[in-house]
Amino acid sequence: MGTLNQFKIINQKSEKYFNLLEKELGKKLELKKKLDEPRFGFYIYILECVTGIKEINQLIDMITDTYFNKTIFSESYDDNGIDAVYIDEENQEINLFNFKYRENYTLNGQSVNDVFISTKFTTALLNSDSSKLQGKLKRYANKIIENFQSNDVWKLRLYMVSNEIKGLNNSNATINQLKTSYDLEVKSITLSDISNFMSLRPNPISAKLVLTKDAILSYSESSLSSATSYIIRLSVPELIRITCDNSELRDEYNIEDPSKFRNMKLDFSILFDNVRGFLGKTKYNENILDSLKNEPSKFFMYNNGITVTAEQIDSEAINVKQKIKLEIRNLQIVNGGQTIRTIHDFNESDNENIQQYLSDAEILVRIFKTRKSDKLINKIAEYTNSQNAISVIDLKSLAYEQLEIERFLDEHNIIYARKIGDTGVSEDKNYKYKISLEKFGQILFSINGHPEKASNQKKRIFDKHYNETFGEENFDINQSAKIVEEYFCIRKTYSSDFSELDFTDQKIFYILYLNRKRMNNINENVKFLELCISEYRSDEDEIAPARKLIQKGFKELVDSKIEK
Repeated sequence: MGTLNQFKIINQKSEKYFNLLEKELGKKLELKKKLDEPRFGFYIYILECVTGIKEINQLIDMITDTYFNKTIFSESYDDNGIDAVYIDEENQEINLFNFKYRENYTLNGQSVNDVFISTKFTTALLNSDSSKLQGKLKRYANKIIENFQSNDVWKLRLYMVSNEIKGLNNSNATINQLKTSYDLEVKSITLSDISNFMSLRPNPISAKLVLTKDAILSYSESSLSSATSYIIRLSVPELIRITCDNSELRDEYNIEDPSKFRNMKLDFSILFDNVRGFLGKTKYNENILDSLKNEPSKFFMYNNGITVTAEQIDSEAINVKQKIKLEIRNLQIVNGGQTIRTIHDFNESDNENIQQYLSDAEILVRIFKTRKSDKLINKIAEYTNSQNAISVIDLKSLAYEQLEIERFLDEHNIIYARKIGDTGVSEDKNYKYKISLEKFGQILFSINGHPEKASNQKKRIFDKHYNETFGEENFDINQSAKIVEEYFCIRKTYSSDFSELDFTDQKIFYILYLNRKRMNNINENVKFLELCISEYRSDEDEIAPARKLIQKGFKELVDSKIEK
C-alpha cells in the first residue's frame, strides 16, 4: 500500500517533469490551475517509466488527453477516455493509458467505471471505424487499425494509472468480460507501483550480518590487496532484512522471531545501480516465485544469486572464531534485482510465507568491495548482467565513460538520462536540457559520418560501434555540452525558421553531419538538406522523405553534392 510520503515524492517528481515539459516546448505555460503542473508532469513521467522512451518530445506526442492538448496546443477533441497511446512496433503491442491524478492523498482506489469510459475507443478499433475520432487520437486509431488488419499478432493493453492507493481487482467479473469481449488486458498502476519506478539517488545503505564460517568464502586479488570481497550462503529471511527500508533492522543481526520479517519492505534505492528498471510481472519473476513456493530448499541451486557492491566491508571473528560478523557500508544490488523484488513481494503477500516457505530457502550472494568512483563497480554491474536477457543499451548505461559524461553534462546544467525517470544528479538544480544516452549516442554516430544509420541502428551504436562512437579517438568529452546545445539549437531552428517543414530527429542527425562536412550554418544546411530530399530518386515508385533519409543512396547523393 502506498504511503503519504510516497505520494509527496511522486508529486515532487511530477513537478520536475512539468518543468522539463516547459523547457521542451520552449515557453512558459499559462495554466488555469496550479494542479495542472504536476498533473501534466505526471503524464510525462509515467509514460517514460512504462515505455522506456526518455525523449520528452516523443512522450508529448503520445498524449491524447483532451484537456492537455487544448491547454498546450489549442487543439480540442474528445479523447474517448484514452489519455495516451503508445504503439510498440518491436514487441507488437498497443498500449492505451487512462490517467487519474489526485490532488490529495486519500484511501480511495481506482474505479471500474473509468475502464468502461475507455472502451469507446476500443470499440472503434474493433469496428475499424475511426470516422468519429479527431486529432492525434484519430491518427493513432488509423495506425492501430492498420496493424490489426495485418497478418501480425498484436496485443492490446489498457493501463489504468493513478496516484491512488488501491488498484483494480483483476478478478472482477466485469474486467474479465472485457478481456473476453475485446481481447483487452487491463493493468493497474497505483501509488506503490509508481514508487517502484523511482530513480532516486540513494543515501548510503548499510547492514550487518553474522555468518557461520562454512557459509562464507573470502576473496582477494592478491595477498597484498586490502580489498577483500566475499561469496556467502545467506538465508532468504536475512536477505530480506539487510535490504529492507528500516535502518535499525538492517543492523539487528540476531532476530529470532520470524514475525518481525513480515513487515519488512524493500528499500528500492538499493537498486539504483541495477541495470533493470521496473519489470512488473514477467516469466522470470514467475519462475523465481514458483521455486520459492514449491521447492524452497532447492532455491539456492535454482537461482543465480545476487551481486552486491559496497564501499566498505569490515569483518570480525566472533564466538571463539566460530562465526564471522560482516558490516557492509553503502551497498548496492547490481545484479539480481528481479530476485530481490520477487522475494519481498512474496513475503508481503501473506504473513505465513516467511515461516512456511522463505525460512527454508537460501541464496548465493557475492559482495564486492568497490569505491563509488571506481571503474570496477561499473564493470561488475555490466559483466554480471551480460549473461542475462538485458538490452545492450541498458548494459552500457553502467559503463564508466557514461558516468563521466553524466558528471560533465551535469556541470553544464544538462540532464544525461542513463536511466528511466532520471531527473538529474541534483534534485535541486534547474536544468536547461534533458538528453538520453541513446539520443546522445545517435548524435555522436551521426557526427562521425553515419547520419543515415543513426535512427534504425540504435542498438548497434551501443554494441558493434560502441568504441568507435564513445572511444577517445573520435569523442572528446569536453565537447559534450556544446554538442547537446547544438542539437537543441537545430530543433529550435526547424520549429521557428522552417515551421512549414516537417522535421524529425533523422533530419537533425543530417544537419549535425553537415555542420562538420559543409559549413557550420544551420539555416543554410537545412536548405541544402531539403534540396537533396527533393532531388533524390530511388528505385521505389513513391518514397516518403523519412524513407529517403535512411537510404545509402541518399547519403551518397549528399556527399557528392558536398564535394561539388
